[in-house]
Amino acid sequence: MKKAVLAIDSFKGCLTSAEAEAAAAEGVHAALPECEVIRIPVADGGEGMLDVLIAATHGKSISVQAHGPLMELREARYGISGDGQTAFIEMAAISGLPLVAPEKRNPMQTTTFGTGELIRDALQRGCRHFIIGLGGSATNDAGLGMLRALGFRFPDKTGNVSGYGGQMMGKVDSIDTSSVHPLLSGCTFTAACDVRNPFYGTDGAAYVFAPQKGADAAMIEALDAGMRHLAAVIFRTTGKDISSCPGAGAAGGMGGSLSAFLNAELKPGIQLLLEMQNFAEQIKDADLIITGEGKSDRQTVMGKVPYGILTEARKQHIPVVLIAGCIEDTDILTRAGFHGIFSITPSPVALEQAMQPEFARMNIRRTVEQICRIIR
Repeated sequence: MKKAVLAIDSFKGCLTSAEAEAAAAEGVHAALPECEVIRIPVADGGEGMLDVLIAATHGKSISVQAHGPLMELREARYGISGDGQTAFIEMAAISGLPLVAPEKRNPMQTTTFGTGELIRDALQRGCRHFIIGLGGSATNDAGLGMLRALGFRFPDKTGNVSGYGGQMMGKVDSIDTSSVHPLLSGCTFTAACDVRNPFYGTDGAAYVFAPQKGADAAMIEALDAGMRHLAAVIFRTTGKDISSCPGAGAAGGMGGSLSAFLNAELKPGIQLLLEMQNFAEQIKDADLIITGEGKSDRQTVMGKVPYGILTEARKQHIPVVLIAGCIEDTDILTRAGFHGIFSITPSPVALEQAMQPEFARMNIRRTVEQICRIIR
C-alpha cells in the first residue's frame, strides 16, 4: 500500500479528529513505514467543525463576550478565514446544550440570541460569508433569538416583543424588518447540519430533539404548536414555506429561520467540510481510506461523517475501512459498503476507561496497525 488517507471524526468527549488521526497514522507507519499518509480532519457541523475550517483556510479564532442559552454573559469564540471574508460559527459554542446545567434545561426558555451576536460581531469585522454549524443546540426557539440580535422584531398582537426561548413562537403575530442590520443584505449563509428533519410534526424539531433539551410531554406539544403557528406567519409574511424543508428542524428550527430570513443554503455538514478541504483531489490514487467515530450504528448511514467519506470514496472506487469505539448494526454498515468494520476496544471495558484519551489513542494505533499488517 503506497497511499492511505485518514479522515476520522472526533471521538466525542475523548479525542479530537486530529488526535484520532495522529494515533492512526502511527499505526499505519508501524506496519508500513514507507506508506504516504494523508490526514484530513473532519466534522459534521457540530463539535470540531470550527477548528477544522480555521485550519483548512489558514484562518484565526476570535473570542468575544455574548449571551448564553439563558441570557447569561459568557466567553465564546468563532473563526474567520485567512482572507477575512468568511466567518465560521458553531452555534453550540454559545447556544449549546453543555452550557446549561441539566436541572436548568428548558427549551421554552433557552435562546439563540448569542449566536446572532456572534454573526453581528463578524459582520462588523468585515465578514460577508457565513458558515453556521447547527449541531448540539440547547434551544428550540426556531432561531428567533438569533434574528432578534440581528435587528428582526417579532411583535405579538399588542405590538409588544418580550421574553426569549421557545415560548415566543406561538405569540408572534407579524415580522418587522425595519431595523435589520443593513449589512445582512450583502451576505451569504450556509448552514451545516447532519439532520434532515422538517420544521414541525412528529419528525420535526420539537418531537425529535426537544426531549434531550429538557422538554416534557406538555412542552413538546406547546413547542410543536408554536412552530406550526410561526411557519404560518412566515408564509403569510414572506411567501416562503418552510414547513417541509429538509433540515428546517435542525437546531430547534434554526435551519428553517436561516433559510427563510437569511436565504441560507442547508447542507449536510460533512459534505460542506469535504468541499472546503478539496477532499476529492486529496484522495486521488489512494489505496485505502480509514474513517471512524466514537460509536457506529444505523445512524452512521444517515449522513454522519463516515458515510460522507464512504460516499465520496466510492466515486473513485477507493475502499473504506471503518473504526469505532463501539459498533452496533454491523449488517447495515456492511451493506452500506464499508470494506471492513473494526472496534478499537480490545475487550469488554467500562465506558469510563474506554473514553480515557490515552487508552483510546493506544487502541486506535493498535487496531490500525493490525489492519495494515493484514494488507501488507
